[in-house]
Formats: sequence, C-alpha cells, structure tokens
Amino acid sequence: MRNLLVRLRYDGREFCGWQVQNDLRTVQSVFQTVLREILRENVPVIGCSRTDSGVHANEFCVSFRTDCAIPCDRMPLALNAKLPPDLAAFDCVEMPYDFHARYDCKGKQYRYLILNAPVRDPFWHARALWYKYPLDAEFMDRQAQDYLGTHDFTAFCASNSDVRDKVRTVTQCGVRRLPGDSRMMEFTVTADGFLYNMVRIMVGTLLQMSAGRLAPDSIPSIIASKDRGSAGFTADACGLYLNKVLY
Repeated sequence: MRNLLVRLRYDGREFCGWQVQNDLRTVQSVFQTVLREILRENVPVIGCSRTDSGVHANEFCVSFRTDCAIPCDRMPLALNAKLPPDLAAFDCVEMPYDFHARYDCKGKQYRYLILNAPVRDPFWHARALWYKYPLDAEFMDRQAQDYLGTHDFTAFCASNSDVRDKVRTVTQCGVRRLPGDSRMMEFTVTADGFLYNMVRIMVGTLLQMSAGRLAPDSIPSIIASKDRGSAGFTADACGLYLNKVLY
C-alpha cells in the first residue's frame, strides 16, 4: 500500500471551507468524491489544515493510502480531468507509510491580500479585501515585526475557540505593496501553527493601527493582555490564502 501526498490549489469563493459538512460544498467532499471515482476505492483523506468558508489556498496538502498503481506524475492529471475549475491538483509524491499530512506539518505560511484603492475592482471581488482609505505599507510592516517570536496569541484568537494552548511561534511576517500593481498590498506570516482567525485578526489590528484607532507600537501590549477585545477586528476571509505548507 502506498501513502501519497497531493498538493492542491483552490479558489475558496464557492467552498464552505475544507472539512466535510452535511449538505454543504467543501473542498474535502469534492476531492474525496473525485478520488473515489478514480481509485475505485473509498480511502480516508487527511488534510493539512482546516480553512474557513471563502478562504483560498495556493498550496493545500492532503495525504491518503491506496493500493492504486497510478504513477505520481499521472495522478494530478487524472484528478484534474474530473475536478471542478475552482480546485486543482498540481503535485503528487509518495511518502513513508506513517506520514500524516496534518501531524507531520512543521509550519504554514499565510498570505493576505488587500486592494488599497479608492474604487473597487470587480476582478478582485472575493479574492482580496477592498480597503479604500490610504495605507502606509512601510508603517504596517514595522508594526508587524512585533508579531515575531513565541507568544501566547489569545488576543488574536476567535473568542469561541476551544483550543487551550494558544502559544505559537511566528518566524516571519511582513507587509509590502506588490510590484507591478501598487494598489495591491500583501501581508505574509509564517508560524509553527495558527489559531482560529489568527491571521485575519492580525490584519485587522494592523489596519486599525494604520487608521489611528489603535496606538502605534501597541502589539506587544495587546499580546500581553490576552484579551481578544484589545486587538483589531477580524478581517474578511476573502483576502486570506494558505500559501505554503512546511514539512
């Protein structure tokens, strides 16, 4: 029996997140249906993470064990022949038998896109947060550096989360305007793990700091407070992308 790792990309606009939910279109339910048809066997599929409704992925990893003989270089082609246009496989590799897409993950990188322009752009609808007020990318980048390190990120976690251990280590973060389109701003953050809505609250906090609703250099005190009410709003899901999965 082989243990395969498949890397996916998807546009999250029409998906209700990754995990199977009754009567809802999710990435897992669509992928499993196609995989079952190709393999002619019902195999459990393990995802690297959970993503919410409307969240996108440039790289999402799944693993499964199978007796099928389809070569790895042919598996994405077989899957893509049947997957819908908003979901695609782009890589497949064989892993050790005990590999687990979720538990063996050492970290992830998320990307959040902001359309910073006075008028909205329909081509970025539901693919980036439209923010019409001026933003200072250099200021936001400086503030974002205070997320680096190992902290208890309770203040940056949705209040309804049941996760007890909220300590995470952020190894990279930054804000920049994208080359070639100065309207587009990108926030990236890499960590060993993320809490529910953590990245979206990080973005909302930076936006409120830029707007003067939160004091500059206040991120350390917000972290120390462990109070969700002291951080910024939860930015919309539309701008969030799971960008890389680290093994």
